[in-house]
Order: sequence, then structure tokens, then C-alpha cells
Amino acid sequence: MKAMTSKEVTKKVFNKEPFFILDVRNETDFNDWKIEGENFEYLNVPYFDLLDGVEEILDQVPTDKEVLVVCAKEGSSVMVAEMLEEAGREVSYLQGGMKAWSEHLEPVKVGDLKDGGAMYQFVRIGKGCLSYAVVSNGEAALIDATRMTDVYLDFAKDLGVEIKHVFDTHLHADHISGGRKIAEATGATYWLPPKDADEVTFNYQSLEDGNNVKIGETNIDINALYTPGHTIGSTSFVVDEKYLLSGDILFIDSIGRPDLAGKAEDWVADLRNSLYTRYKQLSDELVVLPAHFMIIEELNEDGSVSEKLGTLFAKNHGLNIEDEAEFRRLVTENLPPQPNAYQEIRETNMGKISPDDEKQREMEIGPNRCAVR
Repeated sequence: MKAMTSKEVTKKVFNKEPFFILDVRNETDFNDWKIEGENFEYLNVPYFDLLDGVEEILDQVPTDKEVLVVCAKEGSSVMVAEMLEEAGREVSYLQGGMKAWSEHLEPVKVGDLKDGGAMYQFVRIGKGCLSYAVVSNGEAALIDATRMTDVYLDFAKDLGVEIKHVFDTHLHADHISGGRKIAEATGATYWLPPKDADEVTFNYQSLEDGNNVKIGETNIDINALYTPGHTIGSTSFVVDEKYLLSGDILFIDSIGRPDLAGKAEDWVADLRNSLYTRYKQLSDELVVLPAHFMIIEELNEDGSVSEKLGTLFAKNHGLNIEDEAEFRRLVTENLPPQPNAYQEIRETNMGKISPDDEKQREMEIGPNRCAVR
């Protein structure tokens, strides 16, 4: 019986391979959040319904494609996979379960920058989070890094670059930032928008409109652009006059929600101004790199998530609502559920609480819910 890693499953997502998943979590957990792929098929049967054997589901498990058994932490999927193998089926189980899936980061090179620099995107495929590395001449800057800090440290080591700056575009509410931890480990400068930092308990470098931070000696500037609306401090970046890192303001198929700090009505006007005025002043040729994706169809052929700003102004519904009252209704009414444990996550990112690793995993379980569409 074979254990399949989250990295192997991610490749199947990127390659749009046919794949069958038997998910043995309970129905509520499966409906809330599952492994997604454009050509994936699913069967959800809770583990407790299979304790007496798998005979009743054998006719629903295909023999002409790969089959993966999935559970929350691994143990239940191993037992079900063993029963299927005893019944003559060839199957795999997901190593580490959905907890491992939630934490996997897949680095993808997005493109080149001036004079040998490069932009990389880290796709957190199971959570929909996107983070970035700007690399130039032996130096790197990270944007919106997750708590899986070893991935970024190992990435920098493999490339032979030194992490000099770490940025958070805003105070995150759906995942725990690794920015401060990385800065402490590397001596990098940690930047945070001051309007999001009233309650933080640690020192940071104030990230404000117009800040320029040079990476390496090749003059790749990261220009900060104040774009409130998702939070009061939300800040975008224009990198090398080529890329727009939009944080949680603008996504490929949706826009940011303004309610995660309880200020939806107050921040609607800021959100609209950021999207409809500030972004409109930018070049349509900028490649938008968001901090999240919402649906698997947003992935490009190489697994990255990006689109030109001009294309989004033409096709993204959230950027094409002329009536302000209608826009207000979109972003304040009928919103998706708020992220799991989002208040605890905000407090962790403020430095007010310090949950252990296992508690942090539990706090982040589930899909990202930063968008409205």
C-alpha cells in the first residue's frame, strides 16, 4: 500500500489529471472543504460507516484510475486503504491527511525581473493562500509568508539568497503569518502597515504609501500602494513596474471582503475607492498576483495564479458594478462564513497569544474565506 504525499497530489491538480478520491471524513467536513481538482471525482463515505468492511462501496470505486483515500489526520485512511487492498484494489492514502494538505506549499516561478531577478509564487493549494518571493542579486524579499517558515528558509538556502525583507500586505485573519518568525530567524526587516498594527505587541517597520524598498543591486523596487478596504491598513505592491501584488483586495475571480474586523459598513467606501480609483490609475499591463485564490479554475496551466489588471477590469464582476448601492450590498450582505477561528488568528498575528503548533494547525483548518463574488 502506497502513501501519496501532498506534493504528488498537487502535481495532479496542476496537470489536471483524472483522479478518484475516497474521502472518509464526515459529510459536514467534506462539504465544507475538500481536495479539489478539475478532473477529480469523489466519493464521501464516513469512516464509521466502513468499520464492518468496504464491500458495499466496491462497485463505486473505479478500477480504471488512481484512487486516493483521504481522512483528517491519516490513520482512518490507512485502515480503509488496507481493507480495499484486501479486497483486491490498488489504492493509496494521503500521507498526513488533510492536515498535511492544508500546510503544503508549492513554489512556482512566475517570471523574470530586470537584470536576472525573478518572482516566485508559493501556492498553498489546500488553503488557497498565495505568498511571494522577490529575488535579485543574492537577496530576497518575502510577501505574505505563511507559518510554514521552513519552506521559505529552505527555498532561500537552495537559491543561495539572503532574505533581507519580509512584508505582510495586511493583518491576516484567515491564516497565521510567518513573517515575524522569518525576520527573527534571518535578521530581515519585518514590514507591516501601521494602520493594521494598533494592537500589535512587537516591533515592526512601518509600511506606508510610497515606501520604496530595493532588493539586491539591480534596482528592483517594491513600491507600496495604500489600498484599504479588506482591512484599514491593506497595502498593495508594484514590483519592477511589472507585477501588482494585490493582497486580499483583488483576486482573479472575486474581490476582498471588508468585514473580518467587524467594520464592513465603515470600509465599503475604502474598498471601492481602492479598486475603482487607485487601481484604475495603474497600467492595464500589470500582472496581478493576489494573496489568495478562491476556486481551482483560477489556476493557470503551470499552477500559478495571475492575470493582467486590464483583463480583470474587463472580466471580474466585482470590478464592474457601476451602482454604489449594489456594490455595498455585494460586499456586506450574503457573505460566506467567516474563516475558522479568525479572531484567534488575528490575535496571534498581533502577538497577543502564542498557541502551540498543533493549536495553530487546528485554527487554520478549512478553506480560505477572504473573498466575495
